[in-house]
Amino acid sequence: MVDGGAGARPPYSGGGWSVTRRRPAHLPTRPTWRCRACGIAWPCSVAKLNLLAEYREDRAALLDYLTTLRDEAVAQLSAELPDGVPRADLTERFTGWASAR
Repeated sequence: MVDGGAGARPPYSGGGWSVTRRRPAHLPTRPTWRCRACGIAWPCSVAKLNLLAEYREDRAALLDYLTTLRDEAVAQLSAELPDGVPRADLTERFTGWASAR
C-alpha cells in the first residue's frame, strides 16, 4: 500500500466509511438498444443532451458516430423489426434529432 500521507484513507474495504453510489450512464445496452440507466429506447433524452454537449463543437462527428451506431442497431435488431422499415425508423431514432436544423 502506498502511503498517502497524514489523513489519507485506506482503500475501501466494505466498511467504516461510505462510498457514494453512482448511477449507470445513459448508454445503450446491446443487443436490445435500450438505455442502461432508464430502460427506454436509446438514445434517451438524457443521452441526447449528453451527446449534444460532448459534440458541441463538431456536429458532423456526432452524426458520423450516431450513423455507425444506427448501422450496428439495424444489424442487431433486424430480426425483431418489421420487414422494409427498420432502417428508416432507426435513422430517425438515431440521427434525425441530431441533424442540424
